[in-house]
Amino acid sequence: MKVLLIGSGGREHALAWKIAQSPQLTALYAAPGNPGIAEEATIVALDIDDHAAVVDFCREKTIDFVVVGPEAPLVAGLADVLRAAEIGVFGPSAAAAQLEGSKGFTKDLCAKYGIPTGAYRRFTKAEPAKAYVREQGAPIVIKADGLAAGKGVTVAMTLDEALAAIDECFSGAFGSAGAEVVVEAYLDGEEASFFCLSDGKTVLPLASAQDHKRVSDGDTGPNTGGMGAYSPAPVMTAEMVERTMKAIIEPTVRGMAESGHPFTGVFFAGLMITAKGPELIEYNVRFGDPECQVLMMRMKSDLLPLLYAAATGTLAGKKIEWHDEAALTVVMASRGYPGAYEKNTPIAALPEASATTRVFHAGTALKDGRLVATGGRVLNVTALGRTVSDAKDAAYAGVNSVSWDNGFYRRDIGWRALAREKA
Repeated sequence: MKVLLIGSGGREHALAWKIAQSPQLTALYAAPGNPGIAEEATIVALDIDDHAAVVDFCREKTIDFVVVGPEAPLVAGLADVLRAAEIGVFGPSAAAAQLEGSKGFTKDLCAKYGIPTGAYRRFTKAEPAKAYVREQGAPIVIKADGLAAGKGVTVAMTLDEALAAIDECFSGAFGSAGAEVVVEAYLDGEEASFFCLSDGKTVLPLASAQDHKRVSDGDTGPNTGGMGAYSPAPVMTAEMVERTMKAIIEPTVRGMAESGHPFTGVFFAGLMITAKGPELIEYNVRFGDPECQVLMMRMKSDLLPLLYAAATGTLAGKKIEWHDEAALTVVMASRGYPGAYEKNTPIAALPEASATTRVFHAGTALKDGRLVATGGRVLNVTALGRTVSDAKDAAYAGVNSVSWDNGFYRRDIGWRALAREKA
């Protein structure tokens, strides 16, 4: 298969690395890519927002299969355009991508199909939203309805924080994503990320992970796109996985099919494991970032035929194998992230890749032959280990080998799992 991978982040570097290992691959292209992805794929200067240009490239290179990494092109309908051009594509239609593109859409689906999630209300004006928040009290969660690059969610522990978050959404801080706001109940418990492939009918569970959203140690500071992750998440026991499939994933697949928008691609369920069991925080319609990095390190099976089976309705009967080891990734970010940060700071040295440790590039570029940091989240230092503790030691040893003056990172990735290991 000739494959085109869409995206330029750490998730896409991990996907490129894994797809490149497939015996079924004849050529791998990536747009727009990054210097890490360039080690696995031929980088193409393609405007991924120009869907016609993507189709033209696929025809010119006789691309068999397109793998869409990020959510924005999916919400914008890239998969629909490719399907209409009879080009194979991994990723949901724009209608199905509303599961991530609109928090309100997902909440309404949960209400209709009895999927456990926090109580919620939708608002298009600030004052009614504020009145509802005052009535409910804190803690409470404020979400911009649309895509806000992982930054449109405020877990408000005080009333003032909640009111400020509503003002921020309606002031245009998140552009059109904040034109509608979803206010929902605060769920108390332990978070987990759970992934499944779907071909619209059949669902194949992948694995669990746990992300670390807050910017600072001890889960403090503002939310980010994710400062690190590990897999598997011990909270997702076999029993919890089964409950999640029955109560959340299967009704979603059924509901999407019944609504005329069958979901093909990867379900990424953000879960809160509460005293009542698993509850849905939100859906994403692509692999998590940085969860994808730890999943790809642990996956023993060939990824490419699994993605193709999801895209072509042939997932039934497919199996997936995992390495027994745990994987952990530490995100190195530019100082100032998730706020303003300096761009184009030099990265002087990276550790050598080994069988158990890799650095995935998330926000890098080459300028005058030198590697520089261009993003907020820049590097994902990822390692395998017999336990989460071993994986953590290996990942942080890798972090210590990175020479980048403007970088910072959390020092406590995996803390919940480590506490369990010691218990």
